[in-house]
Amino acid sequence: MITVKLYGLLRLDSGIRELSVEAATVAELYTRLSEKVDRLTKKDLEGCVLLVNGKVSSRRAKLADGDVVQLLPPVAGG
Repeated sequence: MITVKLYGLLRLDSGIRELSVEAATVAELYTRLSEKVDRLTKKDLEGCVLLVNGKVSSRRAKLADGDVVQLLPPVAGG
């Protein structure tokens, strides 16, 4: 089971701070999340900074049971 932590607007839009999902890759994780949480789309997820176990990662990364994935949406300011 993969633990997914949402931050920023993802957390506000979905109302979810953390959830558990079965997935073997980040790409599969994005698909499962978009199916499981109505307000999250693959496009939203693909625009995020992705951390796997605290390290910046890519959509091609493989996941293992017990991994923690953090999704941080881009921030704009001025």
